[in-house]
Amino acid sequence: MHHTLNDAQWGQFERDGYLKCGKLLDERELGVLQQRIDDIMLGRADVPYDRMLMQLDSGTGKYNDAGEQTRGFKGATLDYRKIQDLEYDAKFLRYLQRPVFREICDRLLGPTTSVSVFRAMFMNKPAMRGTWLPWHQDRWNFLDRDPLITLWTALDPATVENGCVQVIPGSHRHGIINPSHHSAFLTEEQTAEQVSADKIAWLELQPGEVVLLHNWLLHASDVNRSSTSRRAFSVCYMDAATRTTDGAGFPIVFGEGALDPNDLTDRFTS
Repeated sequence: MHHTLNDAQWGQFERDGYLKCGKLLDERELGVLQQRIDDIMLGRADVPYDRMLMQLDSGTGKYNDAGEQTRGFKGATLDYRKIQDLEYDAKFLRYLQRPVFREICDRLLGPTTSVSVFRAMFMNKPAMRGTWLPWHQDRWNFLDRDPLITLWTALDPATVENGCVQVIPGSHRHGIINPSHHSAFLTEEQTAEQVSADKIAWLELQPGEVVLLHNWLLHASDVNRSSTSRRAFSVCYMDAATRTTDGAGFPIVFGEGALDPNDLTDRFTS
């Protein structure tokens, strides 16, 4: 399967801040990742739970009511909202190291740049649950440079009804909206100024489809009002030279010193 993005697609990404890249998972591959994330949530996977950040979903749909974001298993349930550090799972690592993703990183970071992941995470809106994610940009003020690339893969249908990502096309071109503010979330005043119903694009996707996102693109997502879960896998790639204010680096996935799926414990072979 040929997944090279053409100049017109790159132009669209630069203009809009997002680009649908098509379906990159076939049914078998999709089934492997769907089963794997359910196994991780249910405690059946041989993964290093103690190093994975795991957060339970809210019972109310309010962002501030979601569970604590801390490392470690929170019980066998499919009602997790977020699970990070999935680069330490062989199946998800193999997927995020696909050549098409290396190609995208080469284009946006430079072909000789080693690439790390800021976060490789599962995002979930369980059926008839889910949490409202307010309007924001993906930015972090404890890094020495801004990671700008996220690749988001739908593991279930992403629809308006089940809380697909909403974006304001082109909003990434305005830069950081509140650079001095600790939070990436917009204030009520900024939301009123930047967001209106006529500007919103809804990123509906089929399972296995991938969308490339610029991290400064304004985005949000609603609760899930359907009987179908909205599972997704989101990877933020960045220059491997990126450091925290404390000097810490991040797991390398492309280039010298990259994680090797064959070195990770993987009891559930496909």
